[in-house]
Amino acid sequence: MTRAYFVTGTDTDAGKTTVATGLLHAARRRGLTTAAVKPVASGSSYSPEGLRNSDALALWAECSVPLTYREVNPYAFEPAIAPHVAAAEVGVELSVNALVRATQKVLDRGADLTVVEGAGGWRVPVNRTEMLSALPVSMGLGVVLVVGVRLGCINHAVLTAEAIAKDGLTVVGWVANVLDPNMARLEESLSTLTQLLTAPCLGRIPRLSNAQAENVASYLDLTALE
Repeated sequence: MTRAYFVTGTDTDAGKTTVATGLLHAARRRGLTTAAVKPVASGSSYSPEGLRNSDALALWAECSVPLTYREVNPYAFEPAIAPHVAAAEVGVELSVNALVRATQKVLDRGADLTVVEGAGGWRVPVNRTEMLSALPVSMGLGVVLVVGVRLGCINHAVLTAEAIAKDGLTVVGWVANVLDPNMARLEESLSTLTQLLTAPCLGRIPRLSNAQAENVASYLDLTALE
């Protein structure tokens, strides 16, 4: 199994990192080597080593292949705003080509499973003319769609899946990440998602008090990714 997947979500805070780290941990449990990239991240904090993003750090912790933080997260910005805006504020010009080059370096390490985590949802600008979705398109990556299960998630999930298909990529699997356990008609909504999203469901993650990777991994099935 030598696979690389792009993890996207139906919206910001849908649970991309929760799922991505869970997938990596599940792979490690099976004796597979792992690597990860979060090409661009906003919402970072200063440390003695420089800007660090908590999502990227969580991914880094699940990598069995030796990688530097900069390899996992080549572009980090402090404010928790759209990446292209954050980059412009500090005079950095993002480009899809630069993000692809940085991502390819990690893919070239040949891990059994490499996870590339996006930022926000599918249509996130990198600059005035390019979207982050162009990265998985240019690299031909299969997509794992994280559905943040709350009111409105069916619409968000279907629209995202349609956009991914329009871009010529395949949703290889989706994950139901239950953000609102008190959502009215939760089971009916999950059933509808299963019907409308033709890709296999890789798992259903309940609202966890401890959403560490080892706990999340127990709710995920990698079989469809083999």
